[in-house]
Amino acid sequence: MKKCHVVYLVCTAAMIGTGLGAAPASAGHMTHVVHPGESIQKAVDAAESGDTVLVTPGSYRESVNVSTPGLTLRGLRGTVIRPSTEKAAGDDTCAKAGNGICVTGTKDAKVKGVTVAGLTVTGFTRTGVFSRATDGLTVRNVTAEKNGVWGIAQEQSIHGTFRDNTARENGDAGIFLANTVTAEEGATDTEGTVVEHNRVEGNRIGVTVRRLRNLAVADNHIADNCAGVFVVGDENKPKAGDLVVRDNHIVRNNRSCPKTERLPALQGSGVVLTGTEKVLVANNTVEGHAGKSPLSGGIVLFKSMVGVTSENNEVNGNTLRDNSPADLVSTETGNAAKSNTFTGNTCGASQPAGMC
Repeated sequence: MKKCHVVYLVCTAAMIGTGLGAAPASAGHMTHVVHPGESIQKAVDAAESGDTVLVTPGSYRESVNVSTPGLTLRGLRGTVIRPSTEKAAGDDTCAKAGNGICVTGTKDAKVKGVTVAGLTVTGFTRTGVFSRATDGLTVRNVTAEKNGVWGIAQEQSIHGTFRDNTARENGDAGIFLANTVTAEEGATDTEGTVVEHNRVEGNRIGVTVRRLRNLAVADNHIADNCAGVFVVGDENKPKAGDLVVRDNHIVRNNRSCPKTERLPALQGSGVVLTGTEKVLVANNTVEGHAGKSPLSGGIVLFKSMVGVTSENNEVNGNTLRDNSPADLVSTETGNAAKSNTFTGNTCGASQPAGMC
């Protein structure tokens, strides 16, 4: 068989047309092609570092565990992964946890350089794409919709890239990034993780950043959730913060969601900082939010649920309008209130007055 030294899409079309299961993608790397009725997991298990598993259009009922460094799992338009109708096997940790695609390393050995791209993951009881202990994971052009908890989620990881995805109608956050959800620990350094150019709609929260530092949430469209962006800290140290929320279009996040163990009822929140430090919120458009939650408003600074203050945050150059109870809201008092800065914003009203 000829090696694929020509344009990737031409080569891909040739492989699909001939019905071959694998072909050389470039020197030393293989493309493993999966067709409807075949197992994605078997192709992933057969692949080596640097290989691509290409999943052709169709509906696939399975969960997929990825732990091979440098692997690319790619779909084409119309590639949809749904939960299996059969009971999960004992070693299928991804399916047993209720997830669609799992990319997982270990505490001592993060899995590096994995890419998940170009497919839809829907209907899982927990998460569409879940990752833990990764280094340099890329998730792009993925649609994660109607999953029970999170659309796309990551914890205990560094150098992640989440770009050009659609996350909609998931039970909690469309995109969820955290240090860990299983232990009380201080915020961890993501070493430059980026969440950008995503479309996040109809979830409970659009994007949640929980107990993390050193990342950017930028150039996303975030609409029709109960809340747009949450940056969450708590009593552990170091605090969440030293990160950027910039250039996002955050509009009409006015769905109503009931309270949970950790948060009050949500409605009408654009950007919420709670228990954070040194967060830069800049050059966002935040408009059309209204609600009666304690967290309602355009850009809101709020003590964490355990009373930790938000300090030394900068809210600069944002355009805010038609947000209620106000475009800018800060519940901080005393030295914490004085340490937060509000400059260069275009807005109509603030609580307390004087921040616009």
